[in-house]
Amino acid sequence: MSTRFDNLTNRRAIIDRRVIAEALAALDPGDPALLRREATTMLKDALEAGRAEIARRLGERPSRGLEAANAQAFLVDQLLKLLFDLVTQRLYPLSNPTAAERLTLVAVGGYGRGEMAPFSDVDIGFLTPWKQTPWAEQVIESILYALWDLGLKVGHSSRSLDEMVRQAKGDVTIRTALLEGRFVCGDEALYEESQARFRNEVTRGTERQFIADKLAERNARHVKMGDSRYVVEPNVKEGKGGLRDIHALFWIGKYVYDVDRAAQLVDKGLFTPAEYRLFHRADNFLWAVRCHLHLVAGRAEDRLTFDMQREIAERMRYADRPGKAAVERFMQFYFLQVKTVGALTGVFLAHVDDLFAARGRRFGLPRLRRRPGKLHGFVLDRGRLALPHDGFFAENPTRLIEIFQLADLHGVEIHPLAMRAATRDAKLVDEVRTDPRANALFLDLLTSRHDPETVLRWMNEAGVFGRFVPDFGRVVAQMQFDMYHHYTVDEHTIRAIGLLARIERGDFVVEHPLASEILPQIVSRRVLYVAVLLHDIAKGRGGDHSILGAAVAERLCPRFGLTRAETETVAWLVRYHLLMSATAFKRDLSDFKTILDFTDVVQSAERLRLLLVLTIVDIRAVGPGTWNSWKRQLLGDLYESAEEVLRLGHKQRGREERIAAKQAALADSLGWDAATMSAYVRRFPEAYWIAEPDDVLAHNARFVAGVGQAQLAIDAQVYAQRGATLVTVYAADHPGIFYRIAGAIHVAGGNIIDARIHTTRDGMAVDNFLVQDPFGRPFDEPEQLDRLQTAIEDALANRGKLVERLKAKPLPRVRADAFRIEPNVLIDNKASNRFTVVEVNARDRPALLNQLAHALFQSKVTIHSAHVSTYGERAVDTFYLTDLTGDKIAGGPRLKTLEKRLLDAAAGRMVELAA
Repeated sequence: MSTRFDNLTNRRAIIDRRVIAEALAALDPGDPALLRREATTMLKDALEAGRAEIARRLGERPSRGLEAANAQAFLVDQLLKLLFDLVTQRLYPLSNPTAAERLTLVAVGGYGRGEMAPFSDVDIGFLTPWKQTPWAEQVIESILYALWDLGLKVGHSSRSLDEMVRQAKGDVTIRTALLEGRFVCGDEALYEESQARFRNEVTRGTERQFIADKLAERNARHVKMGDSRYVVEPNVKEGKGGLRDIHALFWIGKYVYDVDRAAQLVDKGLFTPAEYRLFHRADNFLWAVRCHLHLVAGRAEDRLTFDMQREIAERMRYADRPGKAAVERFMQFYFLQVKTVGALTGVFLAHVDDLFAARGRRFGLPRLRRRPGKLHGFVLDRGRLALPHDGFFAENPTRLIEIFQLADLHGVEIHPLAMRAATRDAKLVDEVRTDPRANALFLDLLTSRHDPETVLRWMNEAGVFGRFVPDFGRVVAQMQFDMYHHYTVDEHTIRAIGLLARIERGDFVVEHPLASEILPQIVSRRVLYVAVLLHDIAKGRGGDHSILGAAVAERLCPRFGLTRAETETVAWLVRYHLLMSATAFKRDLSDFKTILDFTDVVQSAERLRLLLVLTIVDIRAVGPGTWNSWKRQLLGDLYESAEEVLRLGHKQRGREERIAAKQAALADSLGWDAATMSAYVRRFPEAYWIAEPDDVLAHNARFVAGVGQAQLAIDAQVYAQRGATLVTVYAADHPGIFYRIAGAIHVAGGNIIDARIHTTRDGMAVDNFLVQDPFGRPFDEPEQLDRLQTAIEDALANRGKLVERLKAKPLPRVRADAFRIEPNVLIDNKASNRFTVVEVNARDRPALLNQLAHALFQSKVTIHSAHVSTYGERAVDTFYLTDLTGDKIAGGPRLKTLEKRLLDAAAGRMVELAA
């Protein structure tokens, strides 16, 4: 028996081949069809019993991933051997086989490596010496049908030796699969011949090209999967640092050094014993996660989605700790493992690179264009920063910071063997944490005008960053268990620093004109860069990370060499880094009290500039799709309004000028005569002109003018800037209009992402909604737009039972179900001079806005504006309200009733759906 499965204990509890073989032998051979059916039933029972035993063992020892993967391959091996014997000896026996009637069954791919998840494909190859004989065709066909009857997903090929060689030479995928080929049963001599021909005719002399192909394949896969190890819903198999990257190292090692096991890479000098232990631990952990994923899903599944994360954390026996949930601890360990795979990949490829150094340039890596001068004792090795000897860091641990600062300064890569030494010696940096030179070098790197993002990421990969700044070390690989944040805290922070550097370099002048314009006016660059570094530093500590982070900033900034004034500003920025986005996205910027409250906290133009840029890079670094033109406009409006207040004092002169400028721009774009324009302007209150952007103002004006005296008109068009559909409803205003429109949009399959509600002075409602489909895309098909308009018309005209249609529509989204969000209602009578401001936090779901608006209708209040924000699975809906007489809502009992109704609606406990 192959020694590949020697690590498995009590193998016969998984499957006892001898017992099953005897049972198969006892079956009546008289009727081949009956024999085949009874044998298939027996083998299917054995497969299910074996899988149950493997699952039981994994349940008892949930972290033994490789053992479970080996056991699955062992089970399939035994079934194939039984099946092969049955078909060749009972169904199609040969009394006197010829040389051509030899057949070998080979395991290839992951199965060939002896590693399978519970529902992995069974990849097999049939080898014949020459062209297939009719007997071989019968045998192969019979085996394949039997495997399909067992419910297995089979990847198969059948080739002669010549075909194997020819196809392997021409296709790197086939070559990779055959590289992992392992004999299962059949003619062993034929298998040995195939291996010899594969080595001599396929692999020899093609090592360099194979490595280049595999690295290109890996890079393409990483781009497809998000190009980061720290995507919060990672793909365990295909993602960066996942199992496929581990396999790629094994493929290259086997191709170049002809090793059969990963452990042999130590003998070849590619890994030290300590590095191999890390490699093995990551491999074992990732296989455990993948096996649990398959078992939980009941099918092949490699995406570690939010709902899976919580369940697998529980299965792998992670427990809650103060400030950190079990699922966050599990995912932090996951990200640390994929980080390890990344670091070891660099070391491995450096060795292979050196092996081929004499044969040309390095694999896909850029050459140095100029030779840097002062390297302070470091040396260049083929254009990469390297160490003169292995003890270089130990002599002076400050060099652990300096190597990264020099790499950034001169634009060179760090040699992977220097990275290996930095990883090994990272703990030495503890000695120089308070060293002024080390901190000055770190600040130089952080505030670099070159590419601080890339080099800080290298520093983090080596473990030096987290040792030098232990507070940062606490958030390394720390995920945020929500649907809003796409990356771990450390990756988010490094990306934010990179975005800041790119804005400063002028790379985002078109996307961020305001930030690009004000950055040169900022007095202290390093205050801004340090604030970006520290803004999320206190996440996962079981409290408000803004307040805790400000305390960290007060402690760390003097160490970095910042002045007392700079330290105070950094601490303030960390403390209030969420203020600007919260104000812009959750409050009514047309209400002057909003601006005054904001400027009371900000207090200076310099702080305002710093806060705007910090807010922009923080939002953009959350992940793809979180930044858009709508957010840019809201933040720009808030900045301009606040800047006017800070410059002019508490006057509203700037507001009047801005309204006049908007009205003048609208008049220019419409070409209306003065009388028509003046009459139109008089119909709308001041708040309307402040709240809407110029293009929406122009669209509304043309639409309202076009409908004339109609009492109901609806327009829907794609608003490309926001990636949504702008739905405008013009109707006679009446109580309940808002919740009816919101319900109709849900019935039509839409999701409201923003709503602005206006009433003209002559009693017409002009409501603008931004609507997307459930996948975050605009409604752009004609039938979608027609359905939307019809649904709103029906709802406002009371045609059909809206309540029945709402009940028939499925409600919660499955992904959001993975999160527990306790509904919360905040009622504030101080945030506005004219309105009661109500903020509702709840788990996002379709029809949420409809139900909240219905609760407000039941409470007999008037909605003046609604501000809809979504942060992944969390919805934050803010309403500006008055009572029916136009006053703020006063009185304790009435506010209590309002709060209860909204809480019930937010939790989905409405007595009846809004209709």
